[in-house]
Amino acid sequence: MNHLAGGRLFPGEHQRATFEVTEDDQCIALHMRSADGQVELDVVGRPAAQLPASSRFATVSEASAFFEGGGIGYSVTSSGNRLDGVALKTDSWHVEPLAVERAYSSYFEDRARFPTGSIRFDCGLVMRNIPHEWETTEDMFLTGT
Repeated sequence: MNHLAGGRLFPGEHQRATFEVTEDDQCIALHMRSADGQVELDVVGRPAAQLPASSRFATVSEASAFFEGGGIGYSVTSSGNRLDGVALKTDSWHVEPLAVERAYSSYFEDRARFPTGSIRFDCGLVMRNIPHEWETTEDMFLTGT
């Protein structure tokens, strides 16, 4: 619907994609693939009592605070010189750890962008049953393009 409406329902430029989502008390699974096959995401996880020992965050509270302060995201537009902004708005904030069994992103697996060893997955967090809205923020314009 948003693709057909030209981004007026939800901020940003969007392409078509297929989504497969399974969620219950024991498992969350999400698979997304863009219609052009250029972008793919696959995540499977289960509720957990704590973050993995390998996480850079010492506690769930520390991870939660880090992400709570970063509720704004930007995506590049087809013009290449403007970023569309979107902000997550909530009246409450509560995350829980998610033991991630599988995490794949075609973007982060692109070795031209991220050479081997330059990034690693840290931890999974999930928010459930939190009333929220997505709002448009000011666009950013890129200079030098």
